[in-house]
This record gives sequence, structure tokens and C-alpha cells, in this order.
Amino acid sequence: MRLLPPAPGGPRRNQPGHLRPCGPALLLLLLLLLGGCLGASRAAAGSRRPNVVLLLTDDQDEVLGGMIPLKKTKALIGEMGMTFSSAYVPSALCCPSRASILTGKYPHNHHVVNNTLEGNCSSKSWQKIQEPNTFPAILRSMCGYQTFFAGKYLNEYGAPDAGGLEHVPLGWSYWYALEKNSKYYNYTLSINGKARKHGENYSVDYLTDVLANISLGFLDYKSNSEPFFMMISTPAPHSPWTAAPQYQKTFQNVFAPRNKNFNIHGTNKHWLIRQAKTPMTNSSIQFLDNAFRKRWQTLLSVDDLVEKLVKRLEFNGELNNTYIFYTSDNGYHTGQFSLPIDKRQLYEFDIKVPLLVRGPGIKPNQTSKMLVANIDLGPTILDIAGYNLNKTQMDGMSLLPILKGARNLTWRSDVLVEYQGEGRDVTDPTCPSLSPGVSQCFPDCVCEDAYNNTYACVRTMSARWNLQYCEFDDQEVFVEVYNLTADPDQITNIAKSIDPELLGKMNYRLMMLQSCSGPTCRTPGVFDPGKEGEIRVLS
Repeated sequence: MRLLPPAPGGPRRNQPGHLRPCGPALLLLLLLLLGGCLGASRAAAGSRRPNVVLLLTDDQDEVLGGMIPLKKTKALIGEMGMTFSSAYVPSALCCPSRASILTGKYPHNHHVVNNTLEGNCSSKSWQKIQEPNTFPAILRSMCGYQTFFAGKYLNEYGAPDAGGLEHVPLGWSYWYALEKNSKYYNYTLSINGKARKHGENYSVDYLTDVLANISLGFLDYKSNSEPFFMMISTPAPHSPWTAAPQYQKTFQNVFAPRNKNFNIHGTNKHWLIRQAKTPMTNSSIQFLDNAFRKRWQTLLSVDDLVEKLVKRLEFNGELNNTYIFYTSDNGYHTGQFSLPIDKRQLYEFDIKVPLLVRGPGIKPNQTSKMLVANIDLGPTILDIAGYNLNKTQMDGMSLLPILKGARNLTWRSDVLVEYQGEGRDVTDPTCPSLSPGVSQCFPDCVCEDAYNNTYACVRTMSARWNLQYCEFDDQEVFVEVYNLTADPDQITNIAKSIDPELLGKMNYRLMMLQSCSGPTCRTPGVFDPGKEGEIRVLS
């Protein structure tokens, strides 16, 4: 597939925005002028800078087996590099999480709080304040990378009130972005700012395959004189869960996992969890089982995309100089605590995601237990490009030392998770028994969100402890605390039985993280080395 011309303002040959091949001395001078994306010795030696590919899925969980269908992806990325077993998102919702990936910031610093324009999702304010400082914008303007985007960007991208499909965010040389939210057929793409409609013919319109073909076209026809960054953002496994025809009969004997927190009452949890009907109706269970099965079916096309991409990189002689990241924007649940299907909640199944990385200098078949978050992706990719991270205002940390096997590494022991609940100002017609303020309701009157489903958590992991402390911004000022070493399914809220002194320390740490910015988001936590004490539970 031959690429269209670059996005408006993108690099073109024989224009200032295009880096033409040059000798080591000129390259060194240019990099210094751009802000020093490489050390002088490396630039002078004429080393090839690494390429980077970021593969992002939509609503793919890790806890409930979301990676099981992706056998080729696990073999080609995970087994050839590193799998992170403790990767989290700072908000379990698409747009805030994607904004965190792009900016390297927690939601309280990029101010995207939900999936609406009013919540700053691809709003004019986002475009003016945050887009110029995303890591792709830095890669392009300061490091001379070709930047390529294909797929879902932010949920409100393309909205007429925010520039429509003509808007191409700063930082992208090639732009193939989906209008608004995930679809598989009957969608519109912005092709470098011009709309292209697609129908429902599988061979030419199925979005996951379209993204694969566009990406392969970029690899074949891009410039070879500059390194490249690709971000490929698939619709799978987001609803409406439309699988490719050849995969629609797979996994017929697969059901949502019946783990310990499946279809049980959320005792001692926030009221939104307590209101779920237990046990669920047979129709609800059939619905969520079908959704679980279809989600896996859609991921098989993602697995094909990954295989095609890796093979093309290898055929082009670029695989050994390319880092490939694979992750998701948030997790998902199917029946946990009798909540049918959604994300948005504070529990592991919604905030924990897959993260697999391969690339130069990463040994194969590694698993890291280090606590990482998607705010680390931007700093990591800029670090790979040689950019000075002290020049950014990002909250995250570079994973490159972990990927390269650094020893005696000082690392964080906690991350922040924050979410601003959404509700409707009128009573939901599917749930008249509940007052206004709820949303995402099912016919049997189980609601997945509400205005006061607004919370913030400290997710703590250290050599000795595995904890989560959460506070809700509601009239109860409700608190949930879990010891995940003893209770990995988060069934028992120990907020009323844990040592009050420890509770106070975690409350203080949460307040600090909620107001942190940049370096202050990386200060030592309650359980950092040298600060660990005993967790006492009151009898």
C-alpha cells in the first residue's frame, strides 16, 4: 500500500522539516540545535538510532486472561523480550488513559477526566495545551523521527466542535486516525486531515486489517534516512466485538472466568458495587459469556497484525534495531462482583494491563515484577531516542534501565490511580429505582458508573507488601483497602481493621500523589526500601 503525502506541516523532501542524509559532523550539529536527542559520541559515530513501534489495544484485560488468544504476539514480542507482570493504568477509562500515554502525565496533570469534550477528551484545550508537549511531538520536532499514527486516537477525535477530522495533532508526520470511538465497519478515517469513509466489506473495510495494511505500507515507503516511530491503535477488543469472518466460530467452549470474585456480592465496598444484583440473572451471565468470547475472537486479528508487522520489519532488515511495545489502554471485567461488563472500577481487573517489550539489548524470555504504569511509556520512548528527560514535565519514569537489565536499580513502590465518575442528571429509564446521577445501566438495574464513583488510589508494591488504598469523593468518604498478597481477588476490604497509623500514612501519600507533578510524582512511597514496617491488622 503506497502512502499518501505526509500530514500538513509534516516532513517533505528538500524542505526544512525533512532531515536529509548528512555526514557525522553535520548530524551532530543538527542534533545539538534540536536539543541534543543523542549523546555527542553516539552521533559523531553515525550510529543508527532505534526505531520504535507502540501497539495499543482497546479494553484488553490482563487479569482475566486477555493475552491467552494472542499466541503469536506472546511468541514474537514477549518471548523475544520482557513481559511486565505489574503494569497499570492511572485511570481505567479510554480517553484519560490514552492521554496519559501520550503526555506521560497523571490525569490530574493533563486534565482529561472522561470520554467527553467537556471532560477534555480531544477538546480545544487539550489540543492547545497538551498536544504540543506529547512525546510524539518531541520525537518529531526535537529528535527528527518520522512519526506515524493509525487507528483510534481519543474518543472525541473528529468532533465538529474540536476541529473535526481536519485537525491533525502536532507531532505526526503521517496520520490515519479513526473518527471517535472504536468500530470495525462503517467508520471514517482522517487521512492526514481528509475524511475517508469505509463500509462493511470485509476485504477492504475491516478496521484491524486496514490498520495492518496501512502500517505495512508505511514500512515499505517511508524515508530510510531518519528513524521512525509508529503508534498502531486497534479497535479490538472493544465493543461491538465484531470478529473477522474466519474467526467468528472460534472459542465456542470458552466462558468468562469463574474466579473467586465472579458473581458475588461486593460486601463492604462502595455503594455502586453493593447495588449490583447477586446472583446475576441467567440472561446476564449468558450475555457476558458471549461478550467475553467475542472479545477473544476480535483479538485474533490483532495477533495477525503483529505477525505481519514483525515479519515485514525483519524482511526490511529493521527488526533488530526496533523496539516494539504491546499494551492496552485499560482492563475490563465480566461478572466480577456481579458487575456485568465494563471498566472504570478501581480493582485489578480494570486497572492492570498487558505490557510486552522487545528490542535492542533486551534479553529474551524475561519477566519483570517492577511496578510500572503507562505514564512510563513516553519517557521510555524519549529515552530510547536519546532525549534529555529533564527537559520534560512528565510524571513517569523511563523503563529503559529495567529493559536493559540494570542492577541495583532504585525504583518506585507506588503509583496513583484516579477516576472521575460520570452520571446523568435525569433518572436512567432502565433503572428508575435509582435516583439521578448514575450511568452505564443494564436492564436489570445494575449501573456501572455514577457521579460519586469518583476515587483515587495508591497502588503499592514492594519487596514485602502488595497493597491498594482508595478513597472516594462522596458523602461517606468511603475507603477501601486491600492486601493483595492474602487477598488477590480483593474480596475483603480491610479499611476498618488495618493499623490506623498505617492508614494515616497511606492517606498522606495519596494526598501527595494527587497534587504531584513531574519529579514530585517519583518521591519515595510508604513502603520504599528503608521505610518498610509491619502491617498490623486489628483484631
